Amino acid sequence: MRRSIVHMVFLTFLLLPLLAAPASPAQAQNVSNIGFVLYTKSYAPGTLNARWMYGNKYSGPGIATGGPKEGFAGKYHVRYFYDSGEFSDEYDLLIEKNGDNYKVSWISNGKVVAEGTGMEVKEGLAVGWRRVADQIGASSN
Repeated sequence: MRRSIVHMVFLTFLLLPLLAAPASPAQAQNVSNIGFVLYTKSYAPGTLNARWMYGNKYSGPGIATGGPKEGFAGKYHVRYFYDSGEFSDEYDLLIEKNGDNYKVSWISNGKVVAEGTGMEVKEGLAVGWRRVADQIGASSN
């Protein structure tokens, strides 16, 4: 019994660092490189509200501003936050329409750091995305 308690305490101390979230999803080591975001139109023209998740571990709201008054396609500046309200990341966001599909690029310092594909759904623009391989682990702005 005493040995079991010692093992539990030891395992707890080993697992604590794994349970602490990194400062940014970009720094996550053990999270799959798959994300999802749903953009919905805001009442303010050229503005999209975002609800995002990354690797089933991180999620939160966001807001994209500076876009076109109509549709989703265009250039935006987007800021994402964790569910706690803490700032996560920000990017230049490019949404391009190609038929019924959308190509989405997240850009930091002039380089594409994530890319995705999406489609319009009843609620808004649904986009699956991934970080670009050479940018995984790099911090954003």
